[in-house]
Amino acid sequence: MSKSTAPFPLVPLGRSELRVTPICLGTMTFGEQVGEADAHAILDRAVERGVNFLDTAEMYAVPARRETCGATETIIGRWLAARPGLRERLVIATKVAGPSRGMPWIRDGLGLTPADIAASCEGSLRRLQTDVIDLYQIHWPERHVPAFGQLYYEPAQETSQTSIHEQLDALAQLVRAGKVRHIGLSNETPWGVHEFVRLAEAHGLPRVLSVQNPYCLLNRSWDNAMDESCHRLGVSLLAYSPLGFGLLTGKYDQHAPADPQAPQDARIARYESVRKQRWGRPEALAGARRYNQLAREHGLTPVQLALAFCYRSWRVASTIIGVTTLAQLDENLDAWSVPLAPELLRELDAIRWQLRDPAQ
Repeated sequence: MSKSTAPFPLVPLGRSELRVTPICLGTMTFGEQVGEADAHAILDRAVERGVNFLDTAEMYAVPARRETCGATETIIGRWLAARPGLRERLVIATKVAGPSRGMPWIRDGLGLTPADIAASCEGSLRRLQTDVIDLYQIHWPERHVPAFGQLYYEPAQETSQTSIHEQLDALAQLVRAGKVRHIGLSNETPWGVHEFVRLAEAHGLPRVLSVQNPYCLLNRSWDNAMDESCHRLGVSLLAYSPLGFGLLTGKYDQHAPADPQAPQDARIARYESVRKQRWGRPEALAGARRYNQLAREHGLTPVQLALAFCYRSWRVASTIIGVTTLAQLDENLDAWSVPLAPELLRELDAIRWQLRDPAQ
């Protein structure tokens, strides 16, 4: 039996009536690292402990493979179907993938056409066994942006074929049809958020509620422009990778992910493609070790410090946690009650001043 906790408060997403828990259960491990029975047990425990917000995507499980594309939504759909009446108590978010990025099994070619968006939505509805998606997000921009570890915008790399206005029109049709309640973005930039909001307001189209971007001690790039932009626009941050793909758990403090002696059950250790991205940089691991040691000096675990940092930030509406076991889930949820003293926050800022954002 899990520990009992006081109910989580509900927070608004953007300028909408949606109210979600400040902790969201991310599910991209379901169907790859986590089998269906264990995934259902994790979902049951999260709901039992008061979480009402679930996030998934059409391309999950992760790391993305043709064989597991859509598997996560299917697992969630079967879980919902076996629990009559539960769907109405939950806020379910999923995502339409952007241009292929080397995944032709999702779609061919460039762009994110209205037909792509409509077909992806229908597929997600079918797999989730639901009539409506509460929050439908564009997983990454259709245009070229620096994301997933890229640092610089390069105009020469632009390949956009579908305007933001066309994308909004396609999403609006899904909202009008009752298949989607609200829309959001992911892996976005300040310009992108402003443009989506500007066009929505100018043309009477749905307004984005949220942006799902990385946010953790190793990557606080949100704090430089995105925080002001989204605060003034009334767009909420859904923080993903709060534990820095496992670096901020302390499991790699003694042995780096590629070291045979390191824990081999985590994504960053098992999949070379993940280690080649931002989380695999030597600077990211060195930074994580600094933060993890600071946690211990203050009588906290690395997980408690990393999650409490996100949970207590005014910038974050809901923090997306990803787990593979019930024990990890309970540890992540229990961290909600961890306070951070002002002097500790100042020490975190001092480390960031030295390291900046090594996993940006």
